[in-house]
Amino acid sequence: MFIAIIGTRSSGKTAVEDYLVHKDFQPVRIANDSEDANSDSSSESASIADPYNDQLTSRHLSFLSLGPMPPPSPADLDKKPRYFSSPSDLLDHVTRHWRLDFVTVDLHTRDIVEAFIKRPFFLLLSIDAPLLDRFQRANNTVSISLEDFCREDDSIVFGTRPLQESASASSLYSLGDLVNIHVVNTFQNLSFLYSHLDDLNLLDPGHLRPQWDAYFMTLASLASKRSNCMKRRVGAVLVRENRILATGYNGTPRGLKNCNEGGCIQCNGTSFPGNIAHECVCLHAEENALLHCTERVGLGSVLYCNTCPCLKCTIKIIQTGVRTVVYNLSYKVDDASAKLFAEAGVELRRFQPVQRHY
Repeated sequence: MFIAIIGTRSSGKTAVEDYLVHKDFQPVRIANDSEDANSDSSSESASIADPYNDQLTSRHLSFLSLGPMPPPSPADLDKKPRYFSSPSDLLDHVTRHWRLDFVTVDLHTRDIVEAFIKRPFFLLLSIDAPLLDRFQRANNTVSISLEDFCREDDSIVFGTRPLQESASASSLYSLGDLVNIHVVNTFQNLSFLYSHLDDLNLLDPGHLRPQWDAYFMTLASLASKRSNCMKRRVGAVLVRENRILATGYNGTPRGLKNCNEGGCIQCNGTSFPGNIAHECVCLHAEENALLHCTERVGLGSVLYCNTCPCLKCTIKIIQTGVRTVVYNLSYKVDDASAKLFAEAGVELRRFQPVQRHY
């Protein structure tokens, strides 16, 4: 795995890198004019340089400036950063040695990151912290006014172009859609931050390539965005042997006015006490998915749904031969649905996503 760390000044990039080095990651750098590629020298300042040319952080203070950092282990001391003359040289090296683990804080621009993100072993981690916390941390090592700090921060986050124009390709904002994991560092000491990184389990391959549950649940959530029901958005994906049979989302039947255009009186709240009773005419996401392949469901099929099925859908799911139902969001009749599924021998389980943005 190759992890590149980006983030705002004094947000904790060095601390995250140190954490990964302790996990047997090799630190790598892109040499500038004053550094020799593949140098074996320690180059203290280079090894801790802020990705945005912050040369002022002291390696001997924690990023929280609450005292000395824990002493490095002998194994960590042996992991001196290895320098490369260009991003392409670095890319060639990590690609040839893709079974090893590397970490860097030297990828700053979108065009460079896009070259690396094509590789299935590359992960981009972003870290940020409250502005005032970062300003106070920075002032523990160098005196800087709040105005100057904010001005520099705006340049790092949004780039140097005027705010009304698009963000610079070297800004953090321009990299937002490429980030795999985002860490919000509100922790008061390193042990809490490291515990949080342990919980994120950065080495989980699911961060790079989603497991089947995550893959299909993402598609179910995407399908829900097509919903036109005024009550809630629900999406479902029906699969067999990890092949998609059908997708569905809730809304009015084909040929009728969409629910959000007034097609369902019940959902639109235009039916009041004393009026003629109106039943909801919206089809549920699970129903739509099942109706699209009634003859092809077959035993062993799995239904992914971003919301736990209601009772009406539960009995239809059971009848069509679906053997497993995976859901994400809870619904008001979860217990009743679960009881029926258990009685029919249908597995019901809740999806547990990999933590990505915390």
